[in-house]
Amino acid sequence: MKKNPLTLLIGALLLLVFLALQLCFQVRSTEVAVITTFGKFSRAESEPGLYFKMPLGIQKVQKFDQRLQTFERKYEQQVTRDQKSPILSVFVGWRIQDPRVFLESVAGDSTRAEGFLENVVRDAKNSVIGRHDFSELISPDPSKVKFEEIEKEMAVAMEENAKKYGIHVEFVGIKELGLPEALTAKVFERMRTERERLVKKYLAEGTSEALRIRSEAELRRTELISAAESQAQKILGGAEAEATKSYQILQQDPEFAVFLLSLRSLEGSLKERSTLILDPSTPPFSLLRGDKLGTIPGTRAPDHK
Repeated sequence: MKKNPLTLLIGALLLLVFLALQLCFQVRSTEVAVITTFGKFSRAESEPGLYFKMPLGIQKVQKFDQRLQTFERKYEQQVTRDQKSPILSVFVGWRIQDPRVFLESVAGDSTRAEGFLENVVRDAKNSVIGRHDFSELISPDPSKVKFEEIEKEMAVAMEENAKKYGIHVEFVGIKELGLPEALTAKVFERMRTERERLVKKYLAEGTSEALRIRSEAELRRTELISAAESQAQKILGGAEAEATKSYQILQQDPEFAVFLLSLRSLEGSLKERSTLILDPSTPPFSLLRGDKLGTIPGTRAPDHK
């Protein structure tokens, strides 16, 4: 019976595909492949690419997710060094570090690995929190809070135990912090006391600053008043000196001085439109009648020599 060449070609291609599946496997960038020979660890491939293996079940390939995975520990009550009992919830970022240990310890099961990791997290959290006071978790003063230090200590404490399962702990963080009801009242009372202390401190500082400003202002006021009084005394002294000179000049001819003052007074009275009803003989308005200086009471005509 003559066979169809197309059938032979298809059969050959199928055979090649079968052999390729038996002899080759691919590793992606997000995976790590573990090759076992007759059920025992042979090697691990973590670099992406195409690799070969023995066919017919001699070697088998198991692939694990090598990306960063997160695990969150539920709320648990811890005891601090000062015998307080906060409630903490932490999260952990981990990835497979040793594929062989991971395979042999948890059979490559991530769910089982997180079950073991839960115990590791609990032990690390209890030991680290027990070395710190409650005020390092909650405090009105931000400088006393040591969240970062506590998280780093937890990560170090977890790392050694996590290696037993081929796991590397990338980071640890405190997600939430809760307080029992009895402890909450004490915390609020302490925070209220701390706030009152700060209020008293700021009030005292404000009062002290106000007294300083008031004292400086009073001193400045005294200096300005003294300077102004001194300047006024100088001006008054100068005016009195000028007045004395004027008086000396007027004393040389008092009657004539009175006449000049009368003219100035008359000029001031008639500067604007005015209507005056008075005795025409009243000085200095008697000058309007043409009276001579000597006819004005208290004056005399100047002597002409």
